[in-house]
Amino acid sequence: MSKTVKDFNEGDSCMIRNFWEFDGKRILEIYKMGIDTRNATFETTVPAWAEWDSKHLEHSRFVYVENDKILGWTALSPVSPRKVYVGVAEVSVYVDMNVLGKGIGSKLLDRVIISSELHGIWTLQSSVFPENAATLKLHDKFGFRIIGTREKIAQLDGKWRDTVLLERRSKNTGI
Repeated sequence: MSKTVKDFNEGDSCMIRNFWEFDGKRILEIYKMGIDTRNATFETTVPAWAEWDSKHLEHSRFVYVENDKILGWTALSPVSPRKVYVGVAEVSVYVDMNVLGKGIGSKLLDRVIISSELHGIWTLQSSVFPENAATLKLHDKFGFRIIGTREKIAQLDGKWRDTVLLERRSKNTGI
């Protein structure tokens, strides 16, 4: 049974809530904004919703909504199908490029951390391009530590790129 984190209202016009089925189109629009920066993901095309949906955990999926418009989202992906890694997930946080700097990423990351721990996730991982200073700073703010740099881990547009591997251990597991 999935545990839920209650919707968070910041006032009449802002809230963080769980994904709704019809949110997919807007979530993928924001994901495309990240793809287009060439500093958020190695992906170069937006997947179909069914493909995106199948690669993310069913729990811990949130959107930030302001004036009835989704401005950001967060979700978790399993890092491995092996049972021993069931408590390890990769976190994604994407914010509409037109509203950066408003603290939306922080609010979403805070919410997904709380939810992940309620669902037995003991380690969150993230892989970030070293040029993405804002995302590195965001993760540092929430206690992610740098594990190391994966040099030339994959190509993007024919160019080898590095990523910084970060992890955050839950403080609630005794690890």
